[in-house]
Amino acid sequence: MRDSRGLLFAKGEREIYLLPKMANRHGLIAGATGTGKTISLKVLAESFSSIGVPVFLADIKGDLSGICKVGESSPQIEERAKMIGMDNFEYQSFPVTFWDVFGIQGHAVRSTISEMGPLLLSKLLNLNETQRGILNIVFKIADDMGMLLIDLKDLRAMLKFVGDNSREFTTEYGSISKQSIGAIQRGLMTLEEQGGERFFGEPALDIFDLMRTDKNGMGYINILAADKLFQFPELYSTFLIWLLAELFEELPEAGDLEKPKMVFFFDEAHLIFDNAPKVLLQKIEQVVRLIRSKGVGIYFVTQNPADIPDEVLGQLGNRVQHALRAFTPRDQNAVKVAAETFRANPKINTAQAITELGVGEALISFLDEEGRPSIVERAYVAPPRSFIGPISAEEREVVIRNSSLYGKYEEMLDRESAYEKLKERANRQEIEEREQAEHRRYETDAYTRKNQRYYEYTGSKQKRRYSDTPLEKLAKSTMSSIGRELGRELARGILGSLLRR
Repeated sequence: MRDSRGLLFAKGEREIYLLPKMANRHGLIAGATGTGKTISLKVLAESFSSIGVPVFLADIKGDLSGICKVGESSPQIEERAKMIGMDNFEYQSFPVTFWDVFGIQGHAVRSTISEMGPLLLSKLLNLNETQRGILNIVFKIADDMGMLLIDLKDLRAMLKFVGDNSREFTTEYGSISKQSIGAIQRGLMTLEEQGGERFFGEPALDIFDLMRTDKNGMGYINILAADKLFQFPELYSTFLIWLLAELFEELPEAGDLEKPKMVFFFDEAHLIFDNAPKVLLQKIEQVVRLIRSKGVGIYFVTQNPADIPDEVLGQLGNRVQHALRAFTPRDQNAVKVAAETFRANPKINTAQAITELGVGEALISFLDEEGRPSIVERAYVAPPRSFIGPISAEEREVVIRNSSLYGKYEEMLDRESAYEKLKERANRQEIEEREQAEHRRYETDAYTRKNQRYYEYTGSKQKRRYSDTPLEKLAKSTMSSIGRELGRELARGILGSLLRR
């Protein structure tokens, strides 16, 4: 796969190599359904793994798990290898780690509500601008109170608390609409029905567990089981954006490297950008632009380059374009747009070639040593070395249980967080109110009995002077209670970082 010229990917009039030191300049794999995008993704993933670069990819159709198994000989593969001149072609397996948001087909992958943040949650819940503003306020109040939001019940409890006490927060944080609080709560119910309660919790994913190599120095290929997850597009796309953001925030600047630290493949990439608010799109564009300096390459996989915003598309230096069909005027325009993204080759009518490509054939342009796009070339993609198709459930289970990560993410933890603290707060307030009520009844009864004895003894109507009337004592008791409560809130604010341990 690799020689001094780079990673052999395809062959047309000449062999086409992807340079590892240019792999973090991102890429695009595009083409209609059934034209060979998955094979291109698989060949690139195998190539990166072979040079010690960890890979992350989402298995939407359930047919990528075979990467962990040695490939089986077939006439088609043998013929393609011979055509490309791969004299040393050997079938092999690659190290794989399976992940699953639902914790069934792989190690459970989770995030916490606090880590996800209000911006991505707003996308996940399809909130409008007003509701996004309210969610931001709720997060700010939680932060100021030192309330750690781990799972959905924490966020529900925090929303209820803010809604019930909205008047107290309005002056400092702004107007809080109970209708918006209710809308967010309804969104959380829908998310829970989609399996969101399994995604939000602890232990949260340690992104460095995605960046491992095996004893032979090969990069692990992290496969996210997404066949079920893909049924909930918002959860799927938001998870991928969160993962990208986590890498961006956690990894240090790396500068120009000989090979990437990690490569991400985002299948059905259009879902990442569909219905995303403008502010989120700007953040995604910024992360894509800057994360290459941290040694991470991002490869978007989609049917049409037009699915990707121009600001992001312009940053994708390595291009693989499989066939597009031009049956309608809209399709024809899409072909034209795709052709215009390539550096022209005088020997090829790019727009025409896009409609004529066979399965496993592509128009390819990779970056050269100077970081310049090469002229587009028509070529056949190399065959994969691993097994084509899915493995059995039993084979998958063996891989999962033999993983060094087995046992780290399988059991969900539930430590004290916002839900428990707010519940404790409500119970404490209920006890204090009950004690105050009892105290008021006692003071009133004692005052009545004492006055009655006094008047019976003296027979006089002289008014007795007390240092504190019952009303004055009640006021002092209430103010004392308020003072103690403010002290606790202030302590929460000061110790907020400790709650996030």
